[in-house]
Amino acid sequence: MSDLVVPVIAIDGPSGSGKGTLCQTLARHFGWHLLDSGALYRLTGMAADRHGVALDDELAVAELAKNLDVQFVPGESGEPTSVLLEGDDVSGELRTEKTGLLASKVAVLGAVRSALLQRQRDFAQAPGLVADGRDMGTVVFTDAPLKIFLTASAEERAQRRYKQLKSKGDDVNLATLLGEIQARDKRDSERELAPLKPAADAIQLDSSGLGIEEVFERVLAEAKIRLLGL
Repeated sequence: MSDLVVPVIAIDGPSGSGKGTLCQTLARHFGWHLLDSGALYRLTGMAADRHGVALDDELAVAELAKNLDVQFVPGESGEPTSVLLEGDDVSGELRTEKTGLLASKVAVLGAVRSALLQRQRDFAQAPGLVADGRDMGTVVFTDAPLKIFLTASAEERAQRRYKQLKSKGDDVNLATLLGEIQARDKRDSERELAPLKPAADAIQLDSSGLGIEEVFERVLAEAKIRLLGL
């Protein structure tokens, strides 16, 4: 990706590092567009299911992915992002087990991955974009003027997830969560296609022990320097 005509903040990092909350806060602050790249595979699977397209019909699913009618709408302070598919709010349906299964089936299709690569880049529209993912700075927006690699210790991320699930009344085990996070980190960092790693010019920020406001202020300070020249 080169010759970006609108500013992009690319934020990568492992699950539980706080990327989603940070990206939403930044998008709301600047009044920019928001891209949740991981959700696009789930949305593609949902779109195929809606339109009766067979998940193994690679070209048909890729065409859906290429023309996906999606919006990510940052919520008010403290509220989650709303995800719209073809104008319908699918925020709740997006994270169900069924949708996850649909996503896993379409994500292995090379033509779909290619279509979604361009679809992600198409989110870079005026006045600007905050992109949340695992390969935003290394693959999708390699010329982004500000790249952040946000991480936290596996233990910290397990604690965050544990508290989140417990608050919903779920019966969870902290040790199990920690093992799952460590296994996912290993898969993400060792995969052949777009492995999870910081871009060479990314600012690496460890959010362990930091509140979202402190993380936001640190990234905002960098944004003012790199994007606004302040």
